[in-house]
Amino acid sequence: MAKIHIKNVRLSFPSVFKKAVFKGVEGKYEATFLLDKKDKKTTKALDDAIEAAIKEAKVKVPSDKRCIKDGDEAEYDGYEGMWSIKASNSKRPTLINRDKTQIVEEDDVLYAGCYVNAIIDIWIQNNEFGKRANANLYGVQFVKDGEPFGRGNEDVTDEFEDLEDDDLEDDEDDDL
Repeated sequence: MAKIHIKNVRLSFPSVFKKAVFKGVEGKYEATFLLDKKDKKTTKALDDAIEAAIKEAKVKVPSDKRCIKDGDEAEYDGYEGMWSIKASNSKRPTLINRDKTQIVEEDDVLYAGCYVNAIIDIWIQNNEFGKRANANLYGVQFVKDGEPFGRGNEDVTDEFEDLEDDDLEDDEDDDL
């Protein structure tokens, strides 16, 4: 399969530093990418790659079993007017910054809502679990910040009171 470069897309549901866990079961490294429906060039490249992979595999794959989905049918922030494509890999993808330096989780650079470039390819599943068009995830490059999806962790530091050491003695008798 030929690798596909998708550029300047929003990152959603990233599990790129650790494998995703669903109902206590460890899965793969994965991410969903949101492509503007107005970006006909990228959409066509993805559609062509899916069709070519299906043709090569000589399998019929229903449209609802393809890795690219209509974001208007999802109930998530930021999906309206977008196509979403989910990609995964059992191996950790390459994660780099704009200058191609490696990104680690502690950098807090890759988050749901930021803009990224990604490298994926399409593969066809045809086994006892069904027939599907899936995407492999090879790498993610941070492009720019975007409005984060969801609330995330909220800093509530200012909502606490400053405590003095004397407060420790007074609190010993108080029950919560």
